[in-house]
Amino acid sequence: MTGCVDVDHLSVRYGEVVALSGVTVSVEPGRVTGLIGMNGSGKSTLFKAIMGMVRPEHGRVLIDGDSPAKARRHGIVGYVPQAEDVDWSFPVSVRDVVMMGRYGQQGFTRRPRAEDREAVAEALERVELADLTDRQIGQLSGGQRQRALVARGIAQGARVMLLDEPFAGVDKRSEATIVRLLRDLADQGRTLIVSTHDLHALPDLADDAVLLLRTILFHGPVAEALRPENLALTFGVDVTESGRMA
Repeated sequence: MTGCVDVDHLSVRYGEVVALSGVTVSVEPGRVTGLIGMNGSGKSTLFKAIMGMVRPEHGRVLIDGDSPAKARRHGIVGYVPQAEDVDWSFPVSVRDVVMMGRYGQQGFTRRPRAEDREAVAEALERVELADLTDRQIGQLSGGQRQRALVARGIAQGARVMLLDEPFAGVDKRSEATIVRLLRDLADQGRTLIVSTHDLHALPDLADDAVLLLRTILFHGPVAEALRPENLALTFGVDVTESGRMA
């Protein structure tokens, strides 16, 4: 399994609302692709389609030539949610959160095996949280919480990782750590698609960028994606001064 993602003429509709229209994009292993668009542009729907969680009206998604549902069952696709979508008051430790990435490989008992504990320990080491494994997850800083979510994806062993706003609410140090970590994962052959409003992080993070507004407006080099005229098409406003969309 290599982790190649192919989206072919994908259209998704929620009732009368068109969420995606004729989206065609291919993401190769060993690359980080930035997914840029305003709220409501279809980014979340595209992630759901890649995970096999929505039924397309037209078109299809293939991961290594197979359906997203099959890829998800085999743990090939991993999703790292926005930190704001997580209930951080839940009484679980950092280790427990990362171990959730191993559930698909533990069977019905969900009893951790030696290889599960080893994968979790390695993932925590990679995101520099090994000294906080027993801490309640809600006691971490925003950047540490986001790194814990990334560690869960790493522990899962997913070849394709979808990350939803991984820089939201993190400090510059954590942002740099996450960028370095994601680049390392890509260098190891994983496929990463990162939805972000943080335009400043893109040049160091991504190999290419997709500008989305229910359809693909642009897919190509990051420098070209960040040209003012392309951002204006995507957002309808000048975002070059702040470098971040709310």
